[in-house]
Amino acid sequence: MKRTVLLLAIVTLFGASGLADEGHHHEDLTPDQLGTVHFPVSCSASVQKPFERGVALLHSFWYEEAQKEFEQIAKDDPHCAMAHWGVAMSLWHQLWNRPDAKTISEGLAEVEKAKSLHPKTDRERDYIAAISAFYSDSKKLDHQARASAYSKAMEQMYQRYPDDREAATFYALSLLASEPNHDTTFANRKKGAAVLEKLFAEEPNHPGVAHYLIHSYDKPQLAELGLPAARRYAQIAPASPHALHMPSHIFARLGLWQDDIDSNLASIAATRKTAAMHMGGAGHQFHAMDFLVYAYLQSGREAEAMKVIEEVKAMPAMEDHENVGYDVRAYALAQFPAVYALELHRWKEAAALTPVPGGEPADHAITYWARAIGAIHSGNLDQARKDIQELQSTQKTLADQKKTYLADLVQDATREAQAWMDFAEGRSDAALAALRSFAEKEEAEGHEPGTLPAREMLADMLLEMKRPEQALAEYEADLKFNPNRFNGLYGAAHAAEMAGKTTEANTYYARLVKTCDGSNSDRPELAHARSLLAQK
Repeated sequence: MKRTVLLLAIVTLFGASGLADEGHHHEDLTPDQLGTVHFPVSCSASVQKPFERGVALLHSFWYEEAQKEFEQIAKDDPHCAMAHWGVAMSLWHQLWNRPDAKTISEGLAEVEKAKSLHPKTDRERDYIAAISAFYSDSKKLDHQARASAYSKAMEQMYQRYPDDREAATFYALSLLASEPNHDTTFANRKKGAAVLEKLFAEEPNHPGVAHYLIHSYDKPQLAELGLPAARRYAQIAPASPHALHMPSHIFARLGLWQDDIDSNLASIAATRKTAAMHMGGAGHQFHAMDFLVYAYLQSGREAEAMKVIEEVKAMPAMEDHENVGYDVRAYALAQFPAVYALELHRWKEAAALTPVPGGEPADHAITYWARAIGAIHSGNLDQARKDIQELQSTQKTLADQKKTYLADLVQDATREAQAWMDFAEGRSDAALAALRSFAEKEEAEGHEPGTLPAREMLADMLLEMKRPEQALAEYEADLKFNPNRFNGLYGAAHAAEMAGKTTEANTYYARLVKTCDGSNSDRPELAHARSLLAQK
């Protein structure tokens, strides 16, 4: 694709950085590039615009640059208490990390500094008290309890200052940040979305409102509601790599692959442009690449997906991006080839994958999960048993390290691989029950797309058992949660064909061909679809 060629021609992440200006570039970031924020503070008039720029950066999760902005404000106006509130807010990346003890200590120090400067208004004191609720008592309260305490404080601000749209926006974000793990009610999301929808009508250029609406609706059951915000956010903050990427969360949920691809190509290009200017956030591109590879594979663009994989191999390490505690490039090196091999049903290729040198246990788990499934489909059950044992060992290691979230993910991967092992060893009922249970859990929790859905695997298994009508029902159910997936569409078409349902088969084959329109894929499934449709 021409877009990909243009992207790869853009200056690479570090190749031209030595030629770039080392200075600050925040003054070049205007409301037209970051969105419009109104956040009056009692600091000197000279830092009012920089302060609002810092808040706009916060709203697009450009935390590194937001922190720099607020630190500069603290230097320019040493009596500005809210500058230290801004630094404390920048240190907690609310939706994707749990600050370690060092970061909590740093955040608490900023809160105490803000208090010591005696903020001049009740509103400023309340903002500082709210973030203090998160950083305080970390030895007594766990992350969830402190996130909930912060959200309750922001709810009080939302009620106390009904005209403060920033309080409303940050309150909505706090509801997302304090959402309980494995919540299937989406209560916090719906509550936050109700606040944000009112603001969206009043503040169409506010970056946080559009951004947090996308996050609120980032579930298959809600995704359609997020499309207006997804269409708007990139226009609001076109300089922000995250703002350019974030709409793809909704596009991926809805199977809008070209929109997804365009969004992430733009995000990667913006990341590299700002990285060459020595602005923070170079690691953002790996998340965009994750979505990009997935979208390419769903739309028959396997060659483009492989180009991304080869490009990542040529990149340097990206240690501890955004305080997540690991090298995001190592994750990419594990995830992308695994997804590529499994999506294309290249089972021997999946079985031959090797753990990424220097990767974390969770990275290795991705590899062993793909190896196990690939080995089972290739008939190498001895290897698969060893890979499952590695998954079990990794899950225990993560649990012992109290990395509960990652341990749960690896446990799910282990159960999925074990279901295929049960099937291979003749325990079909147990295998089907396990995959069905996992599929129901995935759908209820609204797992993020990015790999093979469990219900699609269940349908694949039924098809291998020569139960096409049952398989068709499962493919159709999965396509409601994961629309326009290549393997889902082909599986539904093939199952319908096997069941003698010609009309349904042709409908799904036509959808597959349309989804891959413009691609040069040589996948046999696509050739089969085109051949049958040509005979009509």
